[in-house]
Amino acid sequence: MEDETVRRREDEWFLKNEKELIERARLDRQKREAARAADERESERKRLRELHWMKCPKCGHELREEVLEGISIDRCTFCEGLWLDASELEQLFLRKTDSSKSLLRKILGV
Repeated sequence: MEDETVRRREDEWFLKNEKELIERARLDRQKREAARAADERESERKRLRELHWMKCPKCGHELREEVLEGISIDRCTFCEGLWLDASELEQLFLRKTDSSKSLLRKILGV
């Protein structure tokens, strides 16, 4: 009877430890898969950036940086399209507004 009790306790102990090991292995696998997926997304983002960097969105030719009223813009070497980065359009409008106001002030003598 005592052997059966010992054997049952051992079986319970092994079952409990196996469940813990399986759960740890599952969590480790999930972490590895998440890290791999994040690496793949980052790699794809870098690949796309290199593929499209300084290319015209309209025709695909090279873009060349130019300075327009102190703001760096991108101009296509083929179709002559102008492309602005974030906030560059607002900067151009602000400069135009400021220069218009100062011109108006000069005209009015204010």
